[in-house]
Amino acid sequence: MLELLVIIVAFILLLLSIVWAHFINQNRLSDKIDNSFRDETNVRLYHEHKAEIEKDYQKGSLDQESYEYLLAELEQSLLQDIQENTEEANQEIDNTLSLSIIWPICISLFILVFGIAFYNQQGSFELIANTPKSNNSHQQLDVQQQTLVEIQKLKKATEQEPKNSDAWYSLGQALVGIAEFEGALHAFDQVIAIDGEQADLFGAKAQATYYQSKQKITPQVQEYIDKALALDAKDPSTNILLGMNQFINNNFQQAIDYWQLVVSENRPSVNVAALQGAIKEAQNRLSLTGGKVNEFANNTGPQLSLKVSVSADIIAKLNEGEDKVVFIYAIPSEGSRMPVAAIKVKASDLPIEVVLNNQRAMSPQAKLSDVEIVNIFAIISNDGGAGIKAGDFKAELNNVDVNRKELIELVISSLVE
Repeated sequence: MLELLVIIVAFILLLLSIVWAHFINQNRLSDKIDNSFRDETNVRLYHEHKAEIEKDYQKGSLDQESYEYLLAELEQSLLQDIQENTEEANQEIDNTLSLSIIWPICISLFILVFGIAFYNQQGSFELIANTPKSNNSHQQLDVQQQTLVEIQKLKKATEQEPKNSDAWYSLGQALVGIAEFEGALHAFDQVIAIDGEQADLFGAKAQATYYQSKQKITPQVQEYIDKALALDAKDPSTNILLGMNQFINNNFQQAIDYWQLVVSENRPSVNVAALQGAIKEAQNRLSLTGGKVNEFANNTGPQLSLKVSVSADIIAKLNEGEDKVVFIYAIPSEGSRMPVAAIKVKASDLPIEVVLNNQRAMSPQAKLSDVEIVNIFAIISNDGGAGIKAGDFKAELNNVDVNRKELIELVISSLVE
């Protein structure tokens, strides 16, 4: 940012030098103004007229009185011409100087005022003022400075497009990052006004208010949490917040439960890897306190433990293209084909160990505990959609007792034709 300031100052100085160079040159020309030529002409004419008068006097055409009168008149006329010429020259110099000093001052003031107003409007001065001092002029902007720049861009985007909900949402998240919670809440309210009430928006407001309240679940935070969960019981932002609150209060198992729920959903907007790291940290702290990690402390009913992997030949085919979605689910062996437990992961996550239980239910009316025997599938979807279609890869195990305790291994090895 220092380089930008130097360029701006240099540009302004260049403009001012152009303006004042003309003034200085004009002053030099003004200093050279003189009317000596006119004075010389008047003197020459004076001598010529005087010679004619003297010639007429010598011839006797003029008497003594007329001769003296004409000489006196001629001298007075010469003095008057010289005086008028001098006054006129002085007036020309004054006029030239007065005009010259006015216009460069006006133009200089315009350049300075316009430059300051323009850069102030563009936010450049604010960015320069907020630029941290550094001994290294080539040092890259730090994270905080980059955030400030991004916030300026987002604010301008919301001003230009007031109905741009994505810009408002991004602005809210950025403001949370610099602890501008009131501004963040206003931004999230704008998104709600544009897109309507959604679980993730109330979850975002809950997070902002939670941090504003110094990481405490206040009545206002709880209100936002309740609204979010009423719209989506598995909303990632809300469950992550609840897990974080349990973690900082040393309730590590409860934190694991909340975060595991989000990981199991594996929604695109969630950084699953980071959350899995947080779960491991909670598990380590739970072990250090003498507690026993119970991944399914809040679960009731059947627990089918699965290890899902993929054969080597299919791995080779998968490596040739983009990462694929994998659906792992159980359906009743008889009757409805609606899954009673399901989870979605990526092919790059394989091999993976998962658990199918009531928490994996797609609806309260179809749970694993509602049936006794199920068929289990692991499907690598070719087009990313649910169901079994030609071109998918699959593993299948039929007639599995839902109360089975031992680990079930599924190897995805066949192509659906």
